[in-house]
Amino acid sequence: MKKTVLKYGLISGVIAAGLMLAQVPFMDGSSRALIVGYAGIVLSALVIFFGVRSYRENVGSGKISFGRGFAVGILIAVISAACYVAAWEVVFYSSPGIADHIFNQEAEHLKATGAPQEAIDKAVQEAESFKKLYSNPLVNAAFTFIEPFPVGLLTTLISAGLLRRR
Repeated sequence: MKKTVLKYGLISGVIAAGLMLAQVPFMDGSSRALIVGYAGIVLSALVIFFGVRSYRENVGSGKISFGRGFAVGILIAVISAACYVAAWEVVFYSSPGIADHIFNQEAEHLKATGAPQEAIDKAVQEAESFKKLYSNPLVNAAFTFIEPFPVGLLTTLISAGLLRRR
């Protein structure tokens, strides 16, 4: 199981991290960054299906229980999410000012739309609070981990259910 999980987990992780890195230039508040980012997460999660299927065919001799399929899939999802987190940590800590850019987008949007000053002040205060929280590497990693992991969990459940064979 270890060989299959590592192989497909790293393939999925490279896809997730690569497409996350590809969206960094689009972090301008537009929906392009979200589309590229989440497309990468979904694409990398599809690798879980192929990993579970590979395990079933090559290790299980064409048979796999839901539990074993879930175990293989969730381990692939964890490795993939860890690669995604590692790539984000490199981007976040090697790009000075990226936190300001990301967290101040809401306030800038409110200013551009002519929102009342109290709404802008509230958005700035929330951004500063979140920046402080996000500067802790463990909190940063945890928030980043929960971006791709739910998609991986859902894909794991679907894959384990569809591919189970007695």
